Amino acid sequence: MSEIPQPEDIYRQTKEEGERRLRRPVLEMISTALAAGFDIVAGIVAFALVATQLEPLMGKNPAHVFGALAFGIGFVFLVVGRGELFTENFLVPIAGLDHRRRSSWAGLAKLWTTSPLFNVLGGTIIVLILSAHQVLPSGTAGTLQENADRIHSLGTTTLFVSAIFAGALMTAMTWFVEGQESMLVRVVVAWIAGAVLLLGGFNHVIVATLELIFGYRFGAHFGWTFILGNFLLAAAGNMLGGLGLVTLNRLTQGKQGERNNASA
Repeated sequence: MSEIPQPEDIYRQTKEEGERRLRRPVLEMISTALAAGFDIVAGIVAFALVATQLEPLMGKNPAHVFGALAFGIGFVFLVVGRGELFTENFLVPIAGLDHRRRSSWAGLAKLWTTSPLFNVLGGTIIVLILSAHQVLPSGTAGTLQENADRIHSLGTTTLFVSAIFAGALMTAMTWFVEGQESMLVRVVVAWIAGAVLLLGGFNHVIVATLELIFGYRFGAHFGWTFILGNFLLAAAGNMLGGLGLVTLNRLTQGKQGERNNASA
């Protein structure tokens, strides 16, 4: 059995991966972001299909629990397929950032610009395909509409605080995934994080945006201004939670471990 990685080991691996991401050409950044958009929509569809089929048998709340577990499949696709969500690019590129080089800062700017844009674009293309007439089984559209209306019903403060936790959760997932060599462990961690995110309905900038677009396509009671407004609100909250609550703490933990080993 492999040893549990120490914080300094996770930090070293994360730093190397961050340096690699910041050096990539824009086309590669775009392709991984588009792929992540597809993965998230696959998870949302899995949630809706399972919840819709189980609700008549066991009621709304148990069906939602199993639907949230099904949504975790999207995060498994994300990790195994090496797609990249915007919120995965908080901890990793910050760890690999060279503060003395302009090219490193430029890479971070390109990453934070292309990631959310093409996450949403890639997901929206799949949403448009799946929301065509009778592509999804009967009743699924109602579940997706109801889910989007639930997001819309929340107040601004609730959505922002929810986004803070969503950003922290995703960044914590990134820390655990990057520190593991075992693909099985990575898959389990990703699945758990995805299930918790959907189970609590937390305001993740990409997941919530694609849920809202799905709902809008099926007649939910809001317009594009709400989708755009929540996108900006969720992005701010996700960054606050991901960078402020997790990234700084985990990188400090890893760097301190390195210093302790060097001085030993």
